[in-house]
Amino acid sequence: MGNLISTFLPADLFDRTSNCVGEQAKYVWGLEKTLRVLETELHKLTRARDDLKTKVEVEEQRPRTRRTNQVAGWLEDVQKLETEFTELERVRAQEMDRLCLGGLCSKNFASSYNYGTQVVELTDRVINLKKDEEKIEVVVEKAPDGAAIELPLDHTVVGQELLLGQVWRCITDQEKNRGIIGLYGIGGVGKTTLLKQVNNNFRHQQHNFDVVIWAAASTLQDDIGKRIGFSEDQSWEKKSPQDKAVDIGSILSRRKFVLLLDDIWKPIDLTQLGVPLQKLNDGSKVVLTTRSAGVCDQMDAEKVEVYSLAHDKAWELFQEMVDRSTLDSHTSIRELAETLARECGGLPLALKTVGRAMKSQRKVGDWKRAIHKMRTSASKFSGMKEEVFSRLKFSYDSLSTDELRSCLLYCCLYPEDYEIPKRQLIDYWISEGFVCDFDDGCDFIDDLLQACLLEEEGDDHVKMHDMIREMSLWIACTVDKEEQNFLVRAGVKLTEAPKVEEWEGAKRISLMKTRIQSLSEIPTCPRLVTLLLDGNWIEEITDGFFQSMSSLRVLSLRINISLSKLPSGISNLVSLHHLDLSRTNITGLPQELKALEKLRYLNLDYAFNLSIIPHQLISGFSKLEVRRLRGCGLWSKKEEEEGNVLCDDAEPLMKELLGLKHLKVLSWSFGSSLAVQKFLKYPKLVSITQSVGVYQCRSPPFNVFHLAYMENLQELELEYCNLEEMKIDSTDEVKKLFQSGFRSLNTVHVFYCQKAKDLTWLVFVQNLKKLRIEFCDDVEEIIGVDKLRDISEIIGSEHNFFAQLEYLTISWGINLKGVYPNPLPFPKLKKIKVRGCRHLKKLPLNSSSAKERRVVIEGSKKWWEELQWEDQATQNAFSSGVVLRDDYEYV
Repeated sequence: MGNLISTFLPADLFDRTSNCVGEQAKYVWGLEKTLRVLETELHKLTRARDDLKTKVEVEEQRPRTRRTNQVAGWLEDVQKLETEFTELERVRAQEMDRLCLGGLCSKNFASSYNYGTQVVELTDRVINLKKDEEKIEVVVEKAPDGAAIELPLDHTVVGQELLLGQVWRCITDQEKNRGIIGLYGIGGVGKTTLLKQVNNNFRHQQHNFDVVIWAAASTLQDDIGKRIGFSEDQSWEKKSPQDKAVDIGSILSRRKFVLLLDDIWKPIDLTQLGVPLQKLNDGSKVVLTTRSAGVCDQMDAEKVEVYSLAHDKAWELFQEMVDRSTLDSHTSIRELAETLARECGGLPLALKTVGRAMKSQRKVGDWKRAIHKMRTSASKFSGMKEEVFSRLKFSYDSLSTDELRSCLLYCCLYPEDYEIPKRQLIDYWISEGFVCDFDDGCDFIDDLLQACLLEEEGDDHVKMHDMIREMSLWIACTVDKEEQNFLVRAGVKLTEAPKVEEWEGAKRISLMKTRIQSLSEIPTCPRLVTLLLDGNWIEEITDGFFQSMSSLRVLSLRINISLSKLPSGISNLVSLHHLDLSRTNITGLPQELKALEKLRYLNLDYAFNLSIIPHQLISGFSKLEVRRLRGCGLWSKKEEEEGNVLCDDAEPLMKELLGLKHLKVLSWSFGSSLAVQKFLKYPKLVSITQSVGVYQCRSPPFNVFHLAYMENLQELELEYCNLEEMKIDSTDEVKKLFQSGFRSLNTVHVFYCQKAKDLTWLVFVQNLKKLRIEFCDDVEEIIGVDKLRDISEIIGSEHNFFAQLEYLTISWGINLKGVYPNPLPFPKLKKIKVRGCRHLKKLPLNSSSAKERRVVIEGSKKWWEELQWEDQATQNAFSSGVVLRDDYEYV
């Protein structure tokens, strides 16, 4: 440092200060010059940093490459120095003023000396770091295969770079013995986002772990089992937690793993999950997120605090959420926006939701009112949780209508981390009266997604951030209890229903995914509007259970596979609009249902044992709009009993449905081509049918083209069918099929369909988005070349028959050799999943098949290694999205 100082200071400085404090003065009187030198050297460093980042980012575009640890560490060090310089700059003017006011007084001199030493030391480090950059020769390296599955991240990840580096070092530093790392901090501070970044780092950074497992608190053991392959074994789902732990331990004890546990509320016994603790001594790691530092202590975890964003980072994130044109629309709005961002307390979740709420507000008054509302709302609450909720509630309050706010609160009835089906959610909203129809519901979902209050999970599902869910429960159960009053025990492993006293006064109750076996008590809840009992073990409902629920509009008993009978007391539900009995074991509908005159939605999908629907029962539901019957009665014994209308001759039921003036959505099942021909005689029913299942149709073979002109058919399931070989007799028939056949069909599932050698008829499904083929033993190629050639001669060879395909799943095709022999363009493809197809050695891909799109290809390691590619460019193009499973999982 001495040489550096002599460069910075004027030659006569030592004489001027020799009578004062000697050598120490060198750091004081040369301060202005040393600062200028620091600025110059830092500018050189940041230019070098920018050049290196550009080079690295270009190299990282190549498949299966990632930056070296040396590069990542150097970039992190530069950022640290920039942060330190920013802090020195913050007090610069103050220190220079001290010199002007009398730098030689003891107090001022001490401060200036301390500041000067910091400047000189930082300059030394900047110069040395610049020299280190010049020694870097290799910037990227080959990334390891398949250890982690990449998780979706919001594109606005701001302010966690240093924390990510710190956590990464804790995980990869093999000299550290602490096997458990705890990331703790208040709700909404970004712990889950940080943990997702850690997970995704394993896709890009060098490491020596075999598998990285992500698990949410609500489904820990199941998530671990799914990641290491047990989810494909249906018998595993029925095992006890103890047996599952043995299975998990048997796999993890042979592998070096990282277990990422999100949102842990209390200490957990890892051994009960099956995690072999001895592996933590051999380098395996457990990383958890929690709101409690005490949880970290009790689990003997190395603690890493996830803190709120500094204001500059918070302001950067807030600006990402608000339209730039909004901030520039008035001279005062940018200043007000920065104030509002500060009111969010540095919480990323609050910054996102509040920023989205104010995205297009261009009136100064609206911004002032928002600041006032944030300040006054936060001041009402003293607890840390309530203060966070009050900030998030601003976004809830900013929603445009009461109906939209009610729709958001409705989502908290689902369990934590639950993937909510959009269609099901909208059906509930319609029955509650929040929205008018499906399109209206889709618009509401888009509004909530735009407000960052819901998250997208693929095309068909949404998810609620755990803090948004808790905020919603806080509003529904505390803030607005008089109006809302929710009782939610969803996802809690209850064996008995809550005491009837808890039901009193409740407006919406959710006991989804618990283990309740009986509803034997009789609650009094005249205000109850929604009751969700999905996914329980309910065997019996007492006759009087529904007697005090005259306001109930929504009742869901779906996925209660032990439930075989409905109580006669269901007739008390005179206000019921929505009844879901799908995937239950009920054998018949009671006559008492005729009292439900307001019923608009009745779901009996996959009620496999339902054999009796009394005559004229359905026709009595004069307001019915949605009727779902796919797979209904499939396993019934078809006894000759009066009222059995689910046998092959379902015409009596069809005629009843014809009398329902408001019916607009229907799902249906067929067991033969003859049954289809009977159904086609009723054009009204055909026009409203959206979903069809064809089951156990073996003799004669089933002709899929019988369904081709059901104009609104969206989903088709073929199971245990002998499919008739595709034969097209005329040119006109081919043209007609391409012009109007299967025009709405987007989802096709083909299961256990033997004898068919190919599924070439799929080329006529021009809007196909999702295709799933499983256990079709005799299928050798999905698209038959010879058959397609005959079709192409009529419609032209340039036709792209998979133009809309997004998801392709092929499982256990023991003789499958190809999808199609030549490469095809897949402009919308997102994922290909292959399991147990040992003869499938080539996919119909080339380097242009999914141009500029990242496509996930999931399969076993052995299958991937044996896969044949069009050329190296093709393999490179698709390698970046590969997800590899152990061979035992997928064979």
